[in-house]
Amino acid sequence: MMKKAEATRLSILQKAFGLIYVRGYQTTSIDDILATTNVTKGAFYYHFKNKDEMGVAIIRELLVPTFEATFIRPLQSDGDPVRIVYNMMEDILMANEFLKVEHGCPAANFTLEMAPWHVDFTKALNDLSTKWKNGIIQCIANGKKRGEIKEDVSEEEVAVFIMSGYWGIRNMGKLANSKSVYRAYLQQLKLYLETLK
Repeated sequence: MMKKAEATRLSILQKAFGLIYVRGYQTTSIDDILATTNVTKGAFYYHFKNKDEMGVAIIRELLVPTFEATFIRPLQSDGDPVRIVYNMMEDILMANEFLKVEHGCPAANFTLEMAPWHVDFTKALNDLSTKWKNGIIQCIANGKKRGEIKEDVSEEEVAVFIMSGYWGIRNMGKLANSKSVYRAYLQQLKLYLETLK
């Protein structure tokens, strides 16, 4: 059973993430977070030295496990790598309940707001991104070994292309506040992935 202090810390992280995902990191204050958690300022500072330490903890403790389950584990399935990659992207964009079209991708939001100015955010976000990239690379490499992907395909280039498309379409979805742009992206992604065979 979770100890009270651990439960309080987790509650702070979860409530803070909820606010930050909707409002943005810079515009969410510690007072905003405290107002939703029913903890004192002293309790907040018992768990975190400052807001930035809490922000990095959100990435490492909340986003990493969620992203591993959603973005990485599906890539470790057996079968046709083109289908696996496409299904992962379709699920992330069209079916995932955690990632809201109007708020975009939380990792991308943190990257835009914090990565250029804060080394700890940059490292945590880079670790997250690298795990996803390596998952795509391994999936494509497995397909090459089985003769399902053309020999001259660069796994790294495929991964960079897929990831950059994802970050871009998330922002377009945010602007449009509609998944219709996701459908257009997925149609073109499917055509692209077929060229890898």
